Amino acid sequence: MRFLYILLLSATLLFQTHCKFGARPPADKILAKVFNKTLYLSNLDGMFPENATRDDSASVVNSFSDRWIRDQVLMNEAEKHVPSDLNIDELIKKYRESLILSSYQENLIKQNLDTTIAESELTEFYDRNKDQYQLSAPILRCFLLKIPKPITLPDSLQKWWNTPKTGTNLLKMRDYAKKFARVYILDDSTWHRVDDVAKFFPKGTVTPENVARDKEITLKDNDFQYYFRILGVLNQKEIAPLSFIRQQASKYILHQRKQKLLEQKQQEMYEAELKKNNIKIYKLNS
Repeated sequence: MRFLYILLLSATLLFQTHCKFGARPPADKILAKVFNKTLYLSNLDGMFPENATRDDSASVVNSFSDRWIRDQVLMNEAEKHVPSDLNIDELIKKYRESLILSSYQENLIKQNLDTTIAESELTEFYDRNKDQYQLSAPILRCFLLKIPKPITLPDSLQKWWNTPKTGTNLLKMRDYAKKFARVYILDDSTWHRVDDVAKFFPKGTVTPENVARDKEITLKDNDFQYYFRILGVLNQKEIAPLSFIRQQASKYILHQRKQKLLEQKQQEMYEAELKKNNIKIYKLNS
């Protein structure tokens, strides 16, 4: 709460400074007053969307004004209870330094970070850390077709479904699914969370408790015809395959690169300024 209070106080102080010292058009309209603080229409410059109607603009003004008034009331009360040890100037200085440093670090990363991750690097990372990727819930590979009724199913669909890897059957089934299926999964290498697949079926049809390899379901309800075949299952606490955690692992690798890059750049800057004699270190006498 103290942290939120400091952020609110800093942001409000900056806004008040803008309102007090910003140049105003001669005919600027006053929107609200709270104690000795005034909100002008010019304070909302840039907040109106392009091609906004009169009603849209009025909605923006009313919403912002209401929020501003409530913030000022809260700020008035907060100012009565400012802790005696709260150094406002120091807090604003640190907040400013934090923003500047964060912006510079983002630019450094944008200009220097190599975001390409080789498959060998990803595999090596996975092999070293795969014990950390135990599944918290079952996952599965499957084929799924969810076809809205009353579409007439082609006679060959059942043949394609029964022998998807024979000839061009899988390609034909994918082409059909793209045109007519409400939902389809026809990639036998992709793993899915059971809950993500279950949402495509009537409640209770597919659950973490009833999934099993080679299980097959064909059913109808009032709205859809379902075809479902489970090709593989990994249960809770088993190790997730690399393909399933690829995105998560890639993010971690990039995060580590960012940290290393920033540390390297900081060290280079430190050594450069040390050589220029811009850094002086004074030791305390013991």
